[in-house]
Amino acid sequence: MSDTDGVGSTCPFGVTEDGAGAASNGAAEDEGGRETFAGPGEDGEIVAGRHRLGDMQEQQEALPVYTATPRTLFPLQESRSPHKTHPLTLTWAFGMNKALPVFSLQDKERLVTFYGCAHVAVMYDHTSASQHLLQGHCSPVSCLCASEDRRWLVTADKGPDSLVIIWDSYSGIPVRTLFDSHPEGGIAEVAMSRDSKLLVTVGAREIQRVCIWDWTTETETPLCVKEVGPEYGRQQHILFHPTDSNQLLSNSESRVLFHTKEEGHLEFSAPKISDKTFKKAVGPFSQSIFHPGGVQAVTATLTGNVLVWDTPHRATSPGLPPRKATKLIQLEMHGISVLTQIDSFIVTGNVQGHVTVYDEHFKQVERLSQFGLGPVASISFSREEDCSGGGLSELSLESKPFIRRFVLSTADAIMLHVDPQAGPPHMLLRGHSEALHAVACHPCQPVIATGSRCGLLRIWNYQQKELLYCRVVQEKRQIQCLAYDAQGVCLALGFTCGAVEILDTSASQYDENHLLKYSSHCISHVAFSSDSQYLATADTGNTVTLIRLHSEDGRKVWRYLGRHRCHYKPIQDLLFGVQLDNSQPRLFSLGMDRMLVEYDVLGSWEDDLRICSVERVEQGAVPTCMAWYPPLTSEHFLLTASDHFKMKLFNSTTKMCRKTLLGPTYGSPVKKIASLPASGGGNQKTHYLVFINQDKVGLQILPLDGNPHKSFAMLCHPTGASSFSCSYDGKYIFTAGGVDCTLLSWETNLNALEAVASLGGQGIEPFYGLLEGGREGEFYKEMEDYFYHCQLRSQAVDTMEPRQLSTTIPLAEVPFMMRALGFFPTEQELEDIHNEVKFSRYAEMGEYVTDVDLEEFIKLYVNHRPAFEVYMPEMERLFELLGCPNEKGEQYLNREELLDLLQARGEHMTEEELAESFITLLGLNASGGSDLGDGQDIGTEALVEHTVPVEITEATLIGDILGFSHPHSEPVCSRREQPLTGAPISRPEV
Repeated sequence: MSDTDGVGSTCPFGVTEDGAGAASNGAAEDEGGRETFAGPGEDGEIVAGRHRLGDMQEQQEALPVYTATPRTLFPLQESRSPHKTHPLTLTWAFGMNKALPVFSLQDKERLVTFYGCAHVAVMYDHTSASQHLLQGHCSPVSCLCASEDRRWLVTADKGPDSLVIIWDSYSGIPVRTLFDSHPEGGIAEVAMSRDSKLLVTVGAREIQRVCIWDWTTETETPLCVKEVGPEYGRQQHILFHPTDSNQLLSNSESRVLFHTKEEGHLEFSAPKISDKTFKKAVGPFSQSIFHPGGVQAVTATLTGNVLVWDTPHRATSPGLPPRKATKLIQLEMHGISVLTQIDSFIVTGNVQGHVTVYDEHFKQVERLSQFGLGPVASISFSREEDCSGGGLSELSLESKPFIRRFVLSTADAIMLHVDPQAGPPHMLLRGHSEALHAVACHPCQPVIATGSRCGLLRIWNYQQKELLYCRVVQEKRQIQCLAYDAQGVCLALGFTCGAVEILDTSASQYDENHLLKYSSHCISHVAFSSDSQYLATADTGNTVTLIRLHSEDGRKVWRYLGRHRCHYKPIQDLLFGVQLDNSQPRLFSLGMDRMLVEYDVLGSWEDDLRICSVERVEQGAVPTCMAWYPPLTSEHFLLTASDHFKMKLFNSTTKMCRKTLLGPTYGSPVKKIASLPASGGGNQKTHYLVFINQDKVGLQILPLDGNPHKSFAMLCHPTGASSFSCSYDGKYIFTAGGVDCTLLSWETNLNALEAVASLGGQGIEPFYGLLEGGREGEFYKEMEDYFYHCQLRSQAVDTMEPRQLSTTIPLAEVPFMMRALGFFPTEQELEDIHNEVKFSRYAEMGEYVTDVDLEEFIKLYVNHRPAFEVYMPEMERLFELLGCPNEKGEQYLNREELLDLLQARGEHMTEEELAESFITLLGLNASGGSDLGDGQDIGTEALVEHTVPVEITEATLIGDILGFSHPHSEPVCSRREQPLTGAPISRPEV
C-alpha cells in the first residue's frame, strides 16, 4: 500500500486575521442590481436565482461557475500556482476529521475525494497529488454532504456564527452561504435531495430544529421548520427519499423519525420500537436508508441487525403514512456502523472493518474483508456507472461480481480506495486518530516529523508530499513532543509516560534508537543544545532533566547527567543558548511561577544538575513562552511573552528587563514564539517572529516596538493550536491542531507582510491610533498639557528665572505623567521603565539617557499600560479568589485581612502609605493631613478603622473607595479586532 497526501493550491478566499469571516457567496448581480445565485434548474441545467439565464454569453458574464468543467479545478496538465497576496496562505492540510464522512468525486479520469480537516474542507486529487482547500468557516466543520451528481458540495459548522456553504465542485467557488441558519448552536447534520434543489439541516442544540431550504433561490428563510425534542434522542443521520423530496428519514440511537413536507409544513412520525417488539435485542441504531424499492425503509444497528419499516397496505390516511417495524433481521455477527445503497444494492460496513454488498432481498452479493482495519466510518461510491459497460442494476451473484469502485474511511482516520477488479485496496491517506501535539522540522532539509497520542510517528518530505518513515510506537506510549538536533541527525521523542526516545535519522530505516526513562511524568518539552552534545527535557512534574552524549567503545551513547525541580508550577518553556564569549551551551527554563532559571550545564556532574541563577520575570502576569531575540543590536536578549499581551526583552547576562512591548492582540495571549529562519524571499536585513495563540498563527516584523501594524495573524485551529514549527528556509510554517488531529502548512509571503505594515504609517503615526480619539482626540490634547506641565515642574512652577526651551521632560517626571493619565504602574514597573529609557543607547553610544520627548513618551505609555482596561469580570474574579460570602451571599473582604495583604504581600505598603492612600481615595482631606475634615486629628490606625468598613464588598470597593463608575460593564475583545463594546471603569478626577 502507498500512503500519500498530495500538493496544495491557493483558495480564492480566506479568513480574516481575527478569525471572523465567511466565504463569499460566489454571487453576481444582474442588470437591475439583483443578486443571483447559481443552482440546478428544472432539467438539471444551472440557473441563477429565480431567473433562468438564456444564452451562454450571459451565463459567462454572471458567474465562472457556468463555464467550469470537471477539469477546471484540477487540470490534466500542471498549471502555475496563483500569486500569493496574503502574508500567510494555507497550502496543505495533513490528516482528516475521522468523525466526518468521506465522499468520492471520482470519474473516469481522476480520483478526487472530499473530506473535512479542522475548519476547512479538502478536495484532494490523488491522481495529480494536489489539494484544493475550501475555506470560509471560523469553527470546525461539523458535517458534509454532496449532491447525487457530485456537482455541489455542502459544508457546515457548529460555531457561534455557524455557516452553511454550498460549493461548486468544478470551480471550487462558494455559490451560496446560509448565515445564522441555526444560531442556537450550529448544525449537526446536513443532506441534499436527489435533484439537488433542496437542502435539510439539523440543529445541534438539545431541542433540534430540522429546516428544509430551497438554496437555489434568494430567500434567507427555510421553507419549513420542525423541532425535535430530546425524548426522540439526538438525531445523528438524515437523508431525503431518492424519488420523493417531500419525504425524509432520520434516526438517533433509540428512535427513527419519518418526516413529511406538505404545504410549507414539516411533520414527522416516530414509531416506537423496543426489545419486546420482536422478543430479542434490537441494539442502538446507527444509520437508516430508504429501501431501493422505494416503499420500505431500513435501519442498521450496532448489534448487526437491520430493522425493516413498512407501510401497512390498508393505510389510506392523506397525512403522514404510518410506519411500522415489520422485520428484524440478524444480517451480520458484528455491529453495522455504515448503511448505504447504490442503485438496487444495499451496502454495509461494520465495526470489524468489513464491507458487504446485498441485493434488495438482503442476499449477500459480495463481501470484502481483506482490509484488516478498524470500524468503517463511511462508504462513498464513484460517479461512473460501470467500468465494464453494464449498469449495476444488471449485476447478480450468478452473473458477475460487484465492481463499482468506492472510497472507504475508518474510525482510525484511514482512507482507502477500493477497486474490486484491481486487487488489494489502495491507501489514500492515513491521519492521526488522536491528539496531535508534536511537530518538528528538519534544520536543513524539507522534512517534517509529527507524532500524536495514538503513538504514530510520521516523517514527511513536505515538498514532494512523500512519506519517508512511519511507525506506531509500541507499549502504548503516547508522543507529546518532538525535536531535531542542530544537524538533523537525531530526533528526540517525548512521551506521556515520562520516557524519551532518541532516533538516529542517519541510520537506515531509523533503526538505531535509545530509549531513556528518568521520570514518571509526561515529557512536555525536549530541546537539543547547538552542539548536539546535550539533550534537556521538562516534564509535568516541574522537573528539568539533562542528558549528555558520551562515546563508549567507538559508539555514541546518551547518558543521564542530572535532574532538578526548580519550579513549583508547570514549566512553560525550555531553551538552550550559548555563552557569548566561548560558545558553550546554556540552558534556561521558564515556569508559570514567573521564574526564569538558568542551569550550570558545564558545572554539573552525574546526578547533580546545578543552578546558575533564578530570576523573577513577572509580577502579576504569567509568562507563556520564550525565545532568543535575533542579533539586531550589540546586546544579547532573551524574549518572553506573557498572558497580559506583553513581550519583554531581558539582557541574557544581567537578566535585567531592558524593554517592555505591546505584543500581538488577536483575542488570546501568545503561547509560543520562534524566530523565522532566513529565506530567499523578502528583505534579508529584516528579521521576523512567528507566534501562535489559542487559535491563530501569525507573523511579527522585528525589531519589536509595539506597532500593531507590524503583525498579522490567521485562524489556524479553532479548537486550539497546540504547537508549530518552521521550515529550514522560512518558507513554510506548520501548525499542529491538538485535539483536531490535523497539521496545516502555511506558506509565508514576507513582501506582503511588509506591505501591510507600510500601510499603517511610519514612525509615531501607528501609535496615535492606539490612543483614545487618535491625534485629534481629547486624550492626546490632555497628554500634551500634562507634558508641558511636567516641563514647568522640572524648572520650578513659581520661578521667576528665564526658562530653558526644550522638547523633552526629565526621566523622573515620567511616573507622574503615567499616573495623571490613569495608568498606575507598580514600583517594579517604574524601575523597568527607568532602565528601558536610561540604557536605551548605552550599548551603542556608551551614554545614559535622562530625558524623553513626547513621541518617546507615547510609545512608553502604549507599551507599558495594560493592553485592556480594567473591567468588572476581573474584579469579580479577584473577590472570588480572596473573599468569602456574607449573609447576603455577596463576596466580601475582611478589612484586617485586606490591610495585612497590602502590608505583607507583593510590594509592601507602610501603615502611613495606606492611610494616605485611603484619605486621597475617599477625599477626606485635600491637604493630606490625618484628620476627618473637621479639624479633629486622629492616629493612622484609628483613621483607617473610622473610614473603611469591616466588610468590604465589591460594590463598596468600586463605588465608595475607588470612586469608579459603570459597575456592570461587559468584557471586550482586542482593540485590534473590534471597537470597545463595554463601558470601561472611568478613572477618578486628577
